[in-house]
Amino acid sequence: MGILFSILIGILSGWLASQIMKENSGLIKNLIIGIIGSFVGSFAFGAIGMSFHGAIGSIIGSTVGAVILLFILRLIKK
Repeated sequence: MGILFSILIGILSGWLASQIMKENSGLIKNLIIGIIGSFVGSFAFGAIGMSFHGAIGSIIGSTVGAVILLFILRLIKK
């Protein structure tokens, strides 16, 4: 059940990040962005001494990480 939960959180956070950053992404790209974003968010919030717990916290941390990831990818593409 944990893997399924992580996949659903990844899809949701990737989708939210793509909406925030005005990206046109598909389901698979949202999943990948969301999963990588969760690592980025965990690292970023851990670096400043913050952590999130629970479903809502996971969504927030993953979404923020995914937004950071999309921002960095946008800078690299230019």
